[in-house]
Amino acid sequence: MYGAIEAGGTKFICGYGSGPSDIQVSTSIPTTTPKETMRRVIEFFEGRKVKATGIACFGPLELSKGRIGKLTPKLEWRGFPIQDAVEQALGCPVSLDTDVNGAALGEHLWGAAQQKDHFVYVTVGTGIGGGAMIHGQLVHGLLHPEIGHMRVRRFAGDSFAGNCPVHGDCLEGLAAGPAIAERWGVAKAEELSANHLAWPMTAHYLGQMAVNLACAYSPELLILGGGIALRPGMIDMIRQSAKQEMNGYAPLPKIVKAKLGSRAGVLGALALAKFRKASGKR
Repeated sequence: MYGAIEAGGTKFICGYGSGPSDIQVSTSIPTTTPKETMRRVIEFFEGRKVKATGIACFGPLELSKGRIGKLTPKLEWRGFPIQDAVEQALGCPVSLDTDVNGAALGEHLWGAAQQKDHFVYVTVGTGIGGGAMIHGQLVHGLLHPEIGHMRVRRFAGDSFAGNCPVHGDCLEGLAAGPAIAERWGVAKAEELSANHLAWPMTAHYLGQMAVNLACAYSPELLILGGGIALRPGMIDMIRQSAKQEMNGYAPLPKIVKAKLGSRAGVLGALALAKFRKASGKR
């Protein structure tokens, strides 16, 4: 049996099992302080012997050091050595990666990317993040893909400054849920009507994202998840926007919906534990 920890910015979900059909999951654990949150995580695993554990974590991450990066907006978690903390508590090898890389691996094993070795997974919701798999391997480099912070051209007439605290009007600062809500003066993006200008504007930005990813990675698939991307009609608008932006220059990936849904994070963590070499910090 394997352990799985979906470490999100607002909540942690823990799991225990060998695959999607038998995984047992915890109730939602609020992401508060590292001490309190990790105490509840360890309580879930008490009495459960696991061969290895995967952590699919919010970022940015310092993967080479097994810790949460110093630029994460979760101030109390900056520099927290989450990999060592779990290894010491559970006494087993631990694999750490971003939540979106974990979800990408889960989609490869059990979801929309089965039998595909070249694809990109992107979630568009409270934030925008993505993971890429090339030749069957998740992409890492100096850090890990930060797809949400790519730069895009403005939609005609859009003067919103953007709400990314680092870049202002990067993709996430213009097209994630909080950015849409702030631009249009509502509490949540979901309050806007189906025919609101917000949605073709968002599709314009996400279509550029699709073209950028196609030019950079040449993937077979672009898998989209998250509440904004999965709104009714949004996938079709993104496909049309991407087609216009590419203008026939190069083939576009097939753009499809993620299949794992709300279980993507915890199943991604399970996939990290079960199918990647759990050998401690890279």
